[in-house]
Amino acid sequence: MEPRIQALLGAMTLDEKIGQLGLAMSGEGEVPDGLGEAVVQGRIGSVLNEVHVETVNELQRLAVEESRLGIPLLNGRDVVHGFETIFPIPLGLAATWNPDLVETSARTAAVEAAAAGVNWSYAPMLDLGRDPRWGRIAETFGEDPFLIGALGAATVRGFQSEDPGPSPGQALAAPDAIAACAKHFAGYGASEGGRDYNTTNVPEHELRNVHLPPFKAALDAGATSLMASFSDLNGVPATANRWLLTTILRDEWGSDALTVSDWNSVPELCTHGLAADHSEAAYEAATAGLDLEMASTTYADHLRALVESGRIAEERIDAAVANVLRVKLRLGLFENPYTDPGAFPAPANPDHLGAARTAATQSAVLLKNDGPTLPLAADRLSRLAVIGPLADDGYEQLGTWVFDGNPEHSRTPLGTLRARFGETMEIRYVRALETTRSRGRGGFGDAIEAAKQADVVLLFLGEESILSGEAHCRADISLPGAQEALVEAVAAVGKPVVVVVMAGRPLTLEPVLSAVDALLFAWHPGTMAGPALVDLLFGDVSPSGKLPVTFPRRVGQIPIYYGHKNTGRPPTPETVTHIDNIEPRAVQTSLGNTSFYLDAGATPLFRFGFGLSYAAFEYANIEVSPHEVAPGDTLTVRAEVTNVGDCEAEEVVQLYVRDLVGSVTRPVRELKGFQRLGLQPGERTTVVFQLHTDDLAFYDRQMQCVTEPGTFHVWIGGDSATELRAAFEVVERS
Repeated sequence: MEPRIQALLGAMTLDEKIGQLGLAMSGEGEVPDGLGEAVVQGRIGSVLNEVHVETVNELQRLAVEESRLGIPLLNGRDVVHGFETIFPIPLGLAATWNPDLVETSARTAAVEAAAAGVNWSYAPMLDLGRDPRWGRIAETFGEDPFLIGALGAATVRGFQSEDPGPSPGQALAAPDAIAACAKHFAGYGASEGGRDYNTTNVPEHELRNVHLPPFKAALDAGATSLMASFSDLNGVPATANRWLLTTILRDEWGSDALTVSDWNSVPELCTHGLAADHSEAAYEAATAGLDLEMASTTYADHLRALVESGRIAEERIDAAVANVLRVKLRLGLFENPYTDPGAFPAPANPDHLGAARTAATQSAVLLKNDGPTLPLAADRLSRLAVIGPLADDGYEQLGTWVFDGNPEHSRTPLGTLRARFGETMEIRYVRALETTRSRGRGGFGDAIEAAKQADVVLLFLGEESILSGEAHCRADISLPGAQEALVEAVAAVGKPVVVVVMAGRPLTLEPVLSAVDALLFAWHPGTMAGPALVDLLFGDVSPSGKLPVTFPRRVGQIPIYYGHKNTGRPPTPETVTHIDNIEPRAVQTSLGNTSFYLDAGATPLFRFGFGLSYAAFEYANIEVSPHEVAPGDTLTVRAEVTNVGDCEAEEVVQLYVRDLVGSVTRPVRELKGFQRLGLQPGERTTVVFQLHTDDLAFYDRQMQCVTEPGTFHVWIGGDSATELRAAFEVVERS
């Protein structure tokens, strides 16, 4: 334990120690009655959701200058995908497959948040998103643990420091650094039925091989804190799950990261049925290894009595307090607790807006482009119809978790189109639907008339921001309201139709795909949605986003994800049929049957890693060297990539592997590397990946992390269904 922490613990009373383990709401602009006194008395060590810098500085003054020990405060906030300048939602950022850009987005958010006195962000969210019904899939980095880990680590680096320092977690003293909090530890993305706060049952193999690696990656990048999940995990809520908070985090990983509850989740142990009352809830959480309680006061109300009765050793309290103090030391709060907003750049400045524009551009995924219809040629268009409820709404384009986002900074698609082309073409706008949920068709007539007069129709559809995020789960993930009917009505006019979808989750788009000529999936792109989307639609930039999550054809296919197990009877093109094609008197037998749906097949609508471009890329000549490696060795995988299109474009090259035989069954493919590269028309390059045998390790039947000998397949290509394959062997070291 650091000497300064040891000295502080030696000087603290039990009440002052317990005070460091509470996280209280501030007054959002003023110091509420009682909070200031509690800070002075050492009964509150951290606050949340205070973004008025004058109030933050006053609270810090009370803590540092008037409390007995002068311990500064943590001030936490959900800084999820930007602060005032809003970047694409995390699922959209994941579609960039660009860790450097994700790091820049977090750095930008940290600078803006730090200027308001925030020093702790409740992000990144590292839960796997494999159920698009779940509202919080919008906050995830997708369905794949490798991608989530890479982007989560980038977020940590962006929040905490541009320079990670000599060792993890040691370089947070810069005034614009804020502490990262990896959440929700762990398994929250597996909530039954895609319903928030619901039960999760995840086998230990799956936890270790799939759900936990992103958190380990974030900790390795220096994350200073972890937030426990709300959810019940295999019968023990994560808030009081000793296996997670102590066995894994402390004993196996050796982490000293601060652990914090989610909002009110300690007393909710009673609602779960794990604890009979709040005293028992405090006991269960504290002894499991939860350091800091958010919002509720069970620790403040009951820890003293639990220590005095001998049920909880004071050493456990000391360990929790040490973890809190360590974050404050690493942030440099003891030396500089106050915030001078004049020392920071103005929010939403040109650099910040430029970064948001780049992120929005790279996040959009082109899913269909018949003709091709896109890019549009401005010099060939005289009349443009812009239709839909999301074409000119500066708030809805921001997405979920935008407490501090300023819609006045938003640049909408319609506004950008008018600013760029208003003098050279007629742009007619029809909202058609009041909201994305509206079912009335009163605006359809104007939309149809606008389409008839136009050369091209741009439809801006999707979900309002309120339809995704925490507690915003959907059982039906089709386009809500009358939007499908609007597409059908406009498409019937016969003009080229381009649909831009803004949404917080994958949607079941099969009903509208056949009716439109092109479809660009933009997630919720953030402040700079308009310039980014217009750049893409008119070919200033080629789309380069790739799906970080699988799109189902129908909701009944969920869960559907690329890294599934093979089963004993995997689906094949020869055996997959459709219910409409089955003979009336077909023999009912299991012979030849495989794992698929009679009415939806076995394939998704769009696969993980998929995304079209205005260029085209060919992959060839995959090579592996050496062909045999022993544990501890590294092999090289390379392939040639050629831009065979007629425009400059960026491609996300993806590396997948498969362990053909294991002591525990392995996925059919696993992402193990990716690179974003730009190529001119006709340009060819060789892309090279280094693959260490540790990258092939998994937890076996004895829960040991091992790389087993055997044959592996390796693919390089533009999505998870790429066919360019080679093989190599892992052999026992002689």
